[in-house]
Amino acid sequence: MYSKKSLTPEQAFQKIKQFCAYQERCHREVTEKLYGYGLYKKDVEIILTNLIEENYLNEERFAIAFAGGKFRIKQWGRVKIQYDLKQKGVSSFCITLALKEIDEGTYLLTLQSVATKKWDSLKGEQHLSRRAKTTAYLLQKGFEQHLIAAAIAAITA
Repeated sequence: MYSKKSLTPEQAFQKIKQFCAYQERCHREVTEKLYGYGLYKKDVEIILTNLIEENYLNEERFAIAFAGGKFRIKQWGRVKIQYDLKQKGVSSFCITLALKEIDEGTYLLTLQSVATKKWDSLKGEQHLSRRAKTTAYLLQKGFEQHLIAAAIAAITA
């Protein structure tokens, strides 16, 4: 193994500003990175405060960007997004705010589209097997059970 050289708080602040400017980050991610630079708790807290004051770090903005991105790009449902944000240590308030930013109409259209695609990919399967596999897939994607049932009902109607 090699030993990593510790950074001074000033060097770490400059480096972490670039890290935060590149893309939205959650507090935990930045904190872990700062400790990785070999800083002490006092220095990390000061740097975090400065990042928040200079608007490099904003948990609300992170949560909204994360939720929107995972929904649009990976087509995740609210359940999976909420779970992932909790894992990242984001506050319940910010999670709720982020999930409200997802348009309900777009959400339902995306669910229907993903459900139809999965349903069509299982053409050779028996009806019950097709239904079970589609439901399991949509649950894994993080969509809500009652919405999945409605989406599958719309496909089979």
